[in-house]
Amino acid sequence: MEPLPELYSIFQGEVAAVTDYGAFIKIPGCRKQGLVHRTHMSSCRVDKPSEIVDVGDKVWVKLIGKEMKDDKLKLSLSMKVVHQGTGKDLDPNNVSLDQDERKKRTFRDYTSQKITLEAVLNTVCKKCGCKGHFAKECFMQPGGTKYSLIPEEEEEEGAAAGREGDKKISQAEESSKKRKKEKKKKRKHKARQSSESDSDSSASDSDGAQPSSKRPRHSGKPSKAPKKKKKKKHKK
Repeated sequence: MEPLPELYSIFQGEVAAVTDYGAFIKIPGCRKQGLVHRTHMSSCRVDKPSEIVDVGDKVWVKLIGKEMKDDKLKLSLSMKVVHQGTGKDLDPNNVSLDQDERKKRTFRDYTSQKITLEAVLNTVCKKCGCKGHFAKECFMQPGGTKYSLIPEEEEEEGAAAGREGDKKISQAEESSKKRKKEKKKKRKHKARQSSESDSDSSASDSDGAQPSSKRPRHSGKPSKAPKKKKKKKHKK
């Protein structure tokens, strides 16, 4: 057995081959090669590994996985968790590696499984002969208990949103009606003021048409009687 580097150890290797899905790296001290998948070449998206590395390049890698498949040991390497200039470990606690593993996990599909309710009353109905309910709650007979489905949360939220929308619309209609009423009141008030001003002007015009003899005198000074001229007597 050739000595292999320990898991999560960092070393410098040489690129042996470049494929569409990654690059194979020679492990120093043994004839084994490890694969750097294109998702582990850089923190950015890599579509073509040939744009990142070429055959013969020296790169810093970290051993992130060992797997036995078809009686062959496969080694997984990573370049993005190692500084390519100094060889420093950028992920000493392997946090990013754990996150990548969680993304790869496939979740089970539970939609095909049937849900059965185990909470059933251990009774038999005397009317219909079915299990799980009493005769007084039998829904098979006319006049029996009727059951309705519970609305889902989405339907309840939609209904609540519809009610709120209706309330807002009704409030807007009421405010528009109030505004129209206020405008009508203002128009009526203006019309009344204009009619009163017209009546006042007509009354003043009728006062001006009166004869001058009937007009009251507003002069504050008392009127003076005309002086009589004295006739001079001629001496004979």
